[in-house]
Amino acid sequence: MAKTILVIDDSSSLRMVVKMTLQAAGYDVLEADDGLTALKVLDGRKIHLAVCDVNMPGLDGISFVAKARQLPAYRFLPVIMLTTEDQQSKKEAGKAAGARAWIVKPFQPPMLVDAVGKLCLP
Repeated sequence: MAKTILVIDDSSSLRMVVKMTLQAAGYDVLEADDGLTALKVLDGRKIHLAVCDVNMPGLDGISFVAKARQLPAYRFLPVIMLTTEDQQSKKEAGKAAGARAWIVKPFQPPMLVDAVGKLCLP
């Protein structure tokens, strides 16, 4: 059975590129357009990893990671931040919230697939 990845980004075109990249690598993909919508997807189903933008309306990515960590079923959910942000302070805030990796856009699809493969929960 394929592993399920949650892609969270307010850009529908970016979600589409990430979804196609991950589906081509054999993953199932769920989508959310912001952190609030993503929290609703965390409804008990098995999600192996999340790929999340930082800057989004509603609930930003770092706040999403912190809130997801408060949910018992998802407190160990690996999260890769996929963002245009490259400041060290943002990276440190993401790591403190629980993000496991930081990839700066534009990204190389093989790099994303490699990171997902390394961090995916069993």
